[in-house]
This record gives sequence, structure tokens and C-alpha cells, in this order.
Amino acid sequence: MSAATADVGSVSRQQVGRRVPIGRILSYVLMIGATVLWLVPILFALYVSLRPYAETSKLGYVSLPHKLTFSNYVNAWQESDMFHFFLNSVLITLPAVIITLFLASLVAFVLTRVNIKINVAMLILFTAGNLLPQQVIITPLYRLYLLIPLPHFLADSGLMYNSIAGLVAINVAFQLGFCVFVLSNFMRTIPDEMYEAAIVDGASLWTRYWKLTLPLVRPALAALATLLTTWIYNDFFWAITLIETGSRRPVTSALANLQGQFVSNQNLIAAAAMIVAIPTLVVYMLLQRQFISGLTLGSTKG
Repeated sequence: MSAATADVGSVSRQQVGRRVPIGRILSYVLMIGATVLWLVPILFALYVSLRPYAETSKLGYVSLPHKLTFSNYVNAWQESDMFHFFLNSVLITLPAVIITLFLASLVAFVLTRVNIKINVAMLILFTAGNLLPQQVIITPLYRLYLLIPLPHFLADSGLMYNSIAGLVAINVAFQLGFCVFVLSNFMRTIPDEMYEAAIVDGASLWTRYWKLTLPLVRPALAALATLLTTWIYNDFFWAITLIETGSRRPVTSALANLQGQFVSNQNLIAAAAMIVAIPTLVVYMLLQRQFISGLTLGSTKG
């Protein structure tokens, strides 16, 4: 009887071993395929950036290399004056990210913790702003930027147009709605009992925001900071439409300085693109843990 039971057990284990979840296989295939599709262009750009221009012009870009060199990186850094454009990007990205997160956290706190009748309408309004394409408003926005004055310590021209402050303002305006939507959802996961206890202890509205809410949503702020840094840093559309002077544009426009009128050195441009991508990778590596925590925050609620 024990031998028969053992045989049945071994057969059942073999049957279970033969069962392969189709969903798991499909998920692995999807992840591997997405990883390959994401890595191939980056690896190809890295490969092209390490090859001399004379070699690729003779043998083609899809060919075995005879020599790999970092000279393209040195030339790209020097010819495009990339350090100057990096500073411009820092002056645009850093204030825009800080101002966006601060304003979005204030709005989200009011929408989730202050009972007023227009909370839902305000949240819909902020979210709907993200649905408006940038290209649709470029003409009226351009005219407004030519009319709105700024102090001379913010803009040499005295206008929003052709100023770094104007570029910061438009990035804050376009990213604010998404951040309000995300932060309001995170703040709703905070138990109401904590706020009730704070009110009993005499905590003011600002204290509840600054000392209670902000520390609890720090992972969400880190996740949004990573996304905002990537989006604003890589922006090209607003830079070429709202900045007239080339020396005031961000680092993405430095790639355009490497374009010739009749001939383009794609090896040089690939090297410059790899250099430009480094800061966003550094930001992600520094905030990786908080970024992942922010994405999963509230997923186990209830």
C-alpha cells in the first residue's frame, strides 16, 4: 500500500513538473523582448561612438571594427562646448523640479486633506492640463512670452521670451498636473487617524503638511523627481521655440551644434548623445531605491 502511494506521489510530482504556466512564459518572453528592443539602439549608438568616422564612412556602420577609440567623446565635448550647455540644463532642470514638486505637494495636500466643494473639479482641471498637446498652444504661448515682462536679473531682455526663467516656468506649468494627480493618490493612502491625532494635539495645517505628510510621501517625491529630471532635462521642443539665443539653450541643443550643413559626423553625434545621457543615469542610480518604493507605495493597501 505504501509503495502504491509512493508511485502515485511520484507520478503527480512529475505531472506538476511538466505543467509550465503559459502566463509566466509569456511574461518572460515579453520582458526579454522589451529589454532587447530597449538595449539594441543604445548598444549600437555606443558601438558607433567608439569607431572612427573614416572607418565607418569606408566600411559602413554595420561592419566589424578595426579600431575602437574614445577620440569622438573628446571631440564632441570640445567642439560643442558641452560644459556650458550642461550648466544651462542644470539652471533649467533643478529649479523646475524643485518648484514643481513643492507646488504639486501643496495642491495635492489641499485637495486630499482640506474639505472644500471644488476638490474633485480642481483635480480634474489639473489632470486635464496634461491632455493638451504642447504644439497646440505654441503660437499663443509665443505671443504671451513676447508680452510678459520680467526683472532684468531674471532676463536680460526683460521678457519671458529668450530667458531661462521662461523655460523653467513652462516646464513647471506642464508637469504640475501629472505630479498633483500622482501625489494626491499617494496622500489618500495615509490613514485619517494620523491627521485626527495631529489635530487633537493642536497641529496647524502647515505642520500637518510639512512635518506629517511630506515625510510620508518621500518615496513618491523621489519617484517623481526622477521622472521630472529625465523629462525636463531631455526637453528639446520648448528650448528651440522659446529660446532664441543659442548659448542659452540646454544641453540637448548642443547636439545640433555638431550637425554640419552638408555633412554630419554621426560617430561624433553618437558620442555626444552618450555623454548627454550620463546625468539622467546618475540621477536614477542615486534615487533607484526611492524610485522603486514610490512606484509600489500603496499597492498593498486594503
